[in-house]
Amino acid sequence: MNNETDISRLHAMPSTSGYGTSAQALAEQYESVTFIEVHREVLHLFPTQPSTVLDIGAGSGRDAAALAARGHRVIAAEPTAELRTLGRRLHADRDIEWVDDALPRLPRLTAHEQRFDLILLTAVWMHLDARQRPSAMGSLVSLLKDEARVVLSLRHGPVPAGRRMFPVSAAETISLADSHGLDVVHEAEREDPHGRPGVAWTYLGFQLNA
Repeated sequence: MNNETDISRLHAMPSTSGYGTSAQALAEQYESVTFIEVHREVLHLFPTQPSTVLDIGAGSGRDAAALAARGHRVIAAEPTAELRTLGRRLHADRDIEWVDDALPRLPRLTAHEQRFDLILLTAVWMHLDARQRPSAMGSLVSLLKDEARVVLSLRHGPVPAGRRMFPVSAAETISLADSHGLDVVHEAEREDPHGRPGVAWTYLGFQLNA
């Protein structure tokens, strides 16, 4: 994006733009790599005992299914109906609660009193613009148990056609998290697991202050 018209158009797009019409292809892409490979940088941050986990932007349910298989109670929040349908079908053998909800407000989840030991956001945060990210961070913190963790990944590189993504740095995200009472406990960078040219990732782990 290199001019004001392009930037305005990007802001006007919904955060889920392009995902519904490409749901089948995206689900195949997501499922082509394993949970362990995608999250190899942060596996040590996931609970080892059965816990309550919220997977925001759950997509095809790959991560939610892997976490459920480890004995966790998992809620998968996915705003794209087509991906929710595919996720339910692909991982029907796993006990996953699917919810139609999205950042920055997460209105359905924040309306209840449930709190989580872990909130996972895989390739989600860059869909939020600078005005949305502070309220989104507040929504996350409101759903955490004491000393619970947030694990998220930031995508860097070219924006696919028809998608809404914004450049967001690790430094900005760490500062925002700190202002909401989250301590950074891990930061790592890695190549794209799908091998896409010019795409790289930052993985961040946060823990709620005691």
